[in-house]
Amino acid sequence: MLLAIDAGNTNVVFALVKDREIRARWRIATDPRRTADEYAVWLHQLLALEGYDSTDIADVIIATVVPRALHNLQVLASKYFGAEAIVAGEAPAEWGVELDVVEPKTVGADRALDAIAAHALHEGDLIVIDFGTATTFDVVDFTGAYKGGIIAPGINLSLEALVTAAAKLPRIAIEAPESGSVIGRTTEDQMHIGIFWGYVAMMEGLVARMKAEIGRPVKVISTGGLAVLFDKHTEIFDAVEPDLTIQGLGLLYERTRG
Repeated sequence: MLLAIDAGNTNVVFALVKDREIRARWRIATDPRRTADEYAVWLHQLLALEGYDSTDIADVIIATVVPRALHNLQVLASKYFGAEAIVAGEAPAEWGVELDVVEPKTVGADRALDAIAAHALHEGDLIVIDFGTATTFDVVDFTGAYKGGIIAPGINLSLEALVTAAAKLPRIAIEAPESGSVIGRTTEDQMHIGIFWGYVAMMEGLVARMKAEIGRPVKVISTGGLAVLFDKHTEIFDAVEPDLTIQGLGLLYERTRG
């Protein structure tokens, strides 16, 4: 079984993958100071709860956009699973897709993996929206080439900035407003409307502009923790793939191992 690790800016996701199926997944807050031993204590308990142990893991693949987190994850793989971790984007696990942008080396691992998985799952030109610390909009053409995209503040980041900068504004949950009105009658209602519907309007506007620029039929794929929430309140998504980055890691592993 493969242990796929996606180290993002907010969370590190661990997933067990076999035959392209995600058998289990867990997440922990990203902390570059977290040692391999700390990861191991936490992960071994979760494996046991799902009926697995370390001997079930034959290989490890890691993607990270937090370079300082990589070393301890590599030590975790070698010390506790007896595997030399494959690092996504590095030899022998190069992307295998064209990164058709001015600075290919700056493309985040999660975005390259999303492109790999989205192209494998869907035909034609694609826009992939990934809800993470940042919300990214990535264009993948019909050949599977990554053509560039957009980086916007994630909705949680936007809300945190608003609450931090305005002393009297309360913290609110990320959820759709209860009322269909966009004229709020209380401070919290107004915040919900501004954050939620403002974000939906931003997505719809950017996708419309991207489609117009591409000039061909485009399918929009969403992924990340908030994809399902937004899917209920907008018509722009053609498909929701909650685990696109992990699926990309599984596909990259297959390609690397032949």
